Amino acid sequence: MKRILVTGGGGFLGQAICQQLLQKNYNVRIYNRNRYPEVEALGIASITGDITDRSKLMAAMQDCDAVIHTAAKAGVWGSWQEYERINVGGTRTVIDCCRRQGIRDLVYTSSPSVVFDGRSQRGIDETYPYPKTFTAAYPATKAKAEQMVRQATGDNLRTVSLRPHLIWGPGDNHLAPRIIERAKAGRLRLIGSKPQLIDAVYIENAAAAHVIALEGLDRYPERINGKVFFITNFEPWMTDRMINRILAVAGLPPVEKRVPKALASSLSVPIEAAYRLFHKTTEPPLTKFMVQQLASSHWYSNENAKNLLGYQPSISMEEGFRRLQHSWQRAGNSAMTASYLQQLSTTVLPH
Repeated sequence: MKRILVTGGGGFLGQAICQQLLQKNYNVRIYNRNRYPEVEALGIASITGDITDRSKLMAAMQDCDAVIHTAAKAGVWGSWQEYERINVGGTRTVIDCCRRQGIRDLVYTSSPSVVFDGRSQRGIDETYPYPKTFTAAYPATKAKAEQMVRQATGDNLRTVSLRPHLIWGPGDNHLAPRIIERAKAGRLRLIGSKPQLIDAVYIENAAAAHVIALEGLDRYPERINGKVFFITNFEPWMTDRMINRILAVAGLPPVEKRVPKALASSLSVPIEAAYRLFHKTTEPPLTKFMVQQLASSHWYSNENAKNLLGYQPSISMEEGFRRLQHSWQRAGNSAMTASYLQQLSTTVLPH
């Protein structure tokens, strides 16, 4: 029985990965900053510690065969130093501990934002270059970390980096809740003169891609070792359609009001400046990165994920929304409590 450590295993993606690993009879343990009783209840060992704490991470990796590294500082706002410490420093620590513990395989959760250069990206593949500059700390530090993982690939460490885009589904504490709460407050607007085509990926598909990558490093390492893959549902949707389907789940009317890109971009500059001046830690309602994202297309070639990695999404967007609707109704909307929403920022559709 293979022993797998999942960093960030208590998160939205991490929990889904753990559940699929358990279904395949892997021995799973997680490493997080906090305790997650719901994960521990599944019989998963939990080790707490900072991702940059070498001694604790070494102990967590003891006797493990592979690591799936999902832990990261996400979002589009915050201290650049903290993004650097967690996303770059944390990944460096993971790589170093894998080598010291003799762990053979590392699957890294990256992001398509590592190659986002502010322009629409239509059908690009994994050869698309990293931009020279970034407008936010998250993509900048994730790009550094991804390159570190790729460079660490060698005879003693096999790696795969995955770039899932806009993960959503039941249990999401990020995308859907933000959109719903913003709409309830009357603050939801579409940016740009027309809808854009974007990729997304349902949570179970995103988790399955990680398990496929893990197993692929054993079965066909010559095809995937050291490579990166975009992970999507293979069916891009228009932004308006995606947002309004999420609103429909909550019984809310569709959003129709739009803000011109030029206006949104000009407003983002003083907003960001004010937030920096007053050292605000919550995300601003607008940032340059967010405007660029919402006003551009970003969908990706699925050829490498399909033909090299062997990934094929099993749950369609429509089926995903049926499951989300069922989950919402079954929960009686209890997930959208005031205390839950306090942890959410006010922006929508971040990478």
